Amino acid sequence: MRRVSKITAACAVTAALALTATACGSSSDEDTSSDSGQMKIGMAYDVGGRGDNSFNDSAARGLDKAKAEFDAQTKELTAKNGETPADREQRLQSLAEGGYNPVIAVGFAYKDAVDKIAPKYPKVNFGLVDSVADAKNVDSIVFTEEQGSYLAGVAAALKSKDGKVGFIGGVDLPLIKKFAAGFQQGVKDTKPSATVQIQYLSTGSDLSGFGSPDKGKAAAKGMLDKGIDVIFAAAGGSGAGSIEAVAGQKGAWSIGVDSDQALDPALSKYKDTILTSVVKNVDTGVFDLVKSVKDGKPLTGTQTYSLAKGGVSLTTTGDHLKDIQAQLDAAKKKIVDGDITVKTTT
Repeated sequence: MRRVSKITAACAVTAALALTATACGSSSDEDTSSDSGQMKIGMAYDVGGRGDNSFNDSAARGLDKAKAEFDAQTKELTAKNGETPADREQRLQSLAEGGYNPVIAVGFAYKDAVDKIAPKYPKVNFGLVDSVADAKNVDSIVFTEEQGSYLAGVAAALKSKDGKVGFIGGVDLPLIKKFAAGFQQGVKDTKPSATVQIQYLSTGSDLSGFGSPDKGKAAAKGMLDKGIDVIFAAAGGSGAGSIEAVAGQKGAWSIGVDSDQALDPALSKYKDTILTSVVKNVDTGVFDLVKSVKDGKPLTGTQTYSLAKGGVSLTTTGDHLKDIQAQLDAAKKKIVDGDITVKTTT
């Protein structure tokens, strides 16, 4: 969800695969060592890539940990707005052809590409974050986003002065609706009289809502003008705009997503108004897969990182939750114990 970086234009299909890896997406941190015994990890980011202060950066932390621990080579490529399904397929294929194993696709938008490319390379282990693949040599890394968002809703309801809170989703898609559903339920269960305004920045195949801070800022300003004083943005890089807007409104709180956004260098100046962040530990899923490949026992199938397993959580940076921590702990226990079933649709 984190997030825009400038990327090169898509290459012609006839280009050599080695060149394709660079031309069809931004590339960084590449080691061209010929040591065949060294592990090689390929990472295909969603739009925005490393530096989005959110979703992709969480995946990048897992890659960095694996690179350091296993002395691995890495290659990172990034999707761009408006690209075709063939571009995503080519990106994964170039990494597989380049000897990278595992090859990790970050984001649900890679599902079709993984389903098409992974079977062609049965000896390569693939990872897919935020969706479930059909191929047998894929580790599908998914999270219970709705559970972390429920807790954010509890916090929002307790911190809002007038019970007016807002949710900004990057794209109107099932994955983002899980965040919205959990958040809304948490708010309503805590304060039935509260209102939740839900707004999406783009729809369908238009993924620009994940990488347009200006859209996030405009949406947040519109909500603030209506008296909304707590805004949760699950919108990748667009969320930075929302956080900035909220920081300019006295008495308002923002809620970050995917990474602890109060600690991000680009957003830390707004830390006093970032109530918390709904962290989705993509880094854990990425590292778990890499380690399994390194150990010769590759993870396959679906790995679900839930609230109970620490897959999702709320950050406590700034101690803004200190006065309501008891209520949050109680809500968490009810979810873990099964007393509360969190919805995945609004």
